[in-house]
Amino acid sequence: MNSEELARRNKELTLSSWTAQSAWNPPTAVRAEGVYFYGADGERYLDWASQLINVNLGHGNKTVIKAIQEQAEKLCYVGPSIATEPRARLGELLKQVTPHNLSKTFFTTAGTDAIENAIKIARLYTGKRKIVTRYRSYHGATAAAMTAGGDPRRLANEPGIADIVRIHSADPLRSPIYKGRTRDEGDAIVADLLEQTINFEGPQYIAALLFEGYSGTSGIYQPGPVFWNRVQEICEKYDILLILDEIMSGFGRTGKWFGVNHYPNVKPDIMCLAKAITTGYIPLGAVVVTDTIANHFEDNVLWAGLTYSGHALACATGVATIEYMLEHDIVEKGAEMGKFLREQLEALKERHPAIAEIRGDGLHQIIDLGYPNGEPLSPFNSPLTEPMRKVAAVLKERRLVTWAKWNTIYCCPPLTISKEEILEGIAILDEAISKADPYIS
Repeated sequence: MNSEELARRNKELTLSSWTAQSAWNPPTAVRAEGVYFYGADGERYLDWASQLINVNLGHGNKTVIKAIQEQAEKLCYVGPSIATEPRARLGELLKQVTPHNLSKTFFTTAGTDAIENAIKIARLYTGKRKIVTRYRSYHGATAAAMTAGGDPRRLANEPGIADIVRIHSADPLRSPIYKGRTRDEGDAIVADLLEQTINFEGPQYIAALLFEGYSGTSGIYQPGPVFWNRVQEICEKYDILLILDEIMSGFGRTGKWFGVNHYPNVKPDIMCLAKAITTGYIPLGAVVVTDTIANHFEDNVLWAGLTYSGHALACATGVATIEYMLEHDIVEKGAEMGKFLREQLEALKERHPAIAEIRGDGLHQIIDLGYPNGEPLSPFNSPLTEPMRKVAAVLKERRLVTWAKWNTIYCCPPLTISKEEILEGIAILDEAISKADPYIS
């Protein structure tokens, strides 16, 4: 099939997520290598978002593919009550690379059910019900995970589950909390409001705080150490668990193994992982807990289960991915490329009045487009405005595949990208953003 026929048949026979189906006009993909994928007619796309910010090792990593092939020949699947070598080895590797005393893993199929099970574990362990989360966060698309998120996609599916409490979070560019204040001063107030909310809700009823280790889907709005140090203090003061969602920010994305590694004083009790744990090649999620929590379930039933928990083929893919990252210093190389990307993005900002801010760390960066008075070009939770539609049209025409939503453009390519490939993407962004500049001037 050519690209037109392949796209047509996909539209006729399958449903696409997060869109009215008539608006879905997908590119096609028949093969991929490195930071590129190729359509059915041979058209080449630069993958500027690592698909869904999960293909961290790029497409077609031969070491990981070989591990998948070898495991498939031996054993693809057994039930979750049966022990396998890949499951044990991946548990060992996760204990090695995750921070502090996280030590034991419950495997899931993806990130959203990692969040679901983290909430269950926190409630079972503490005997408490409430979970405190943030607006401008995203934790997945199933019932509990979607309710926990502050992303506007939850609105059409509410009411969701009970006992979710949300707080406001960092946005130094536009939040009224930060007006006339430094970033640290604003972060301190956000932390104060968190503690006040906990007292309003009753700390004796709160099982956990659930935060992204590094903000992602909702705009890479990340508070700094002042906020995170207070979070740790608050959790200890009120005996509340800290669940960190590292589904997007994990495995080198922000220039460190995990987003929380930017804040060494923070000690998560539970960490949710997925996406890049297998560099996106096979679906897999994980909930990693401390010894203290794991020991609770030695004599108390863990009321959680999944048909594909500990899937042998998926775990073997995770093992190959992490071993490759360790052997080839992928986190360090990604951090180096992240610094180069940030330099190029800051240079873009100097040339384009439409760019209000560059945010992020490592290869987890975002371009924020806005007016001089601070207003975004396309408001949060609104359709794209005319300038953003023009920007998105150039990106599509030039085959730079990324997320251009609201007033932002995500810049999250694979960690294996080269400087030359970064410059290729920057040239396309330069052209696209020039379409928005006249609206500013």
